[in-house]
Amino acid sequence: MNVETTDAAASSIAAAIGEPARARMLYCLADGRARTSTELAIVADVSPSTASVHLQRLMTRRLVKVFAQGKHRYYSLEGANVAAVLEALSVLAGGTRNTFVPNTPGPLRAARTCYDHIAGSLGVALHDRVRAMGWLAEDSKDGSSYDLTPRGAKGLDALGVDVNAARRLRRRFAFACVDWSERRPHLGGAVGAALLKVAIKRKWVTQDLDSRILSVTAFGRREMLARFGLQI
Repeated sequence: MNVETTDAAASSIAAAIGEPARARMLYCLADGRARTSTELAIVADVSPSTASVHLQRLMTRRLVKVFAQGKHRYYSLEGANVAAVLEALSVLAGGTRNTFVPNTPGPLRAARTCYDHIAGSLGVALHDRVRAMGWLAEDSKDGSSYDLTPRGAKGLDALGVDVNAARRLRRRFAFACVDWSERRPHLGGAVGAALLKVAIKRKWVTQDLDSRILSVTAFGRREMLARFGLQI
């Protein structure tokens, strides 16, 4: 590994994230939804021309991507790895305290999306339960990564998840993503994304159109209790 080249690349990425307007754009996109440059200019409180310059910088550093639909161009995060970095930075920005006391707004802390997986209290509780149920085994090569046990594969299959398809995706399969409001892990990766899709498809949760907030339905509460032993 060329350490100097790696250090220079990391420094360039950090600088791209570190500018306040660009950081606001990135965190706005952390809900997994795409937005136009005009919308992101409003979020960043900059002019449309300045927003275009910022977005070009973010694309150059492979932090965002763009796709065209009709006359519009939509921007989104480059991938879940970028969302994981943003989540980790939120944890670091929170500082250290003798006793951690969350100050995140209630609905956002209760359940929200972290790019394409479930975060907040619900996400952390699901992570803890699937581990306790023996669905996950730590990857010996990386303490933060997981693989599925036979019980976990069977459990996901019962929910309608195509485990083999999830393994073929060009992303981490399952890992512990430190939650910025709870300071404990929720489940990220392809498995975490699959669980969010199941939760939305089966109407266990509904997704707020204007924020990252997830609302657990009455049916979802019953299902979480029956399937995972979670009292939400």
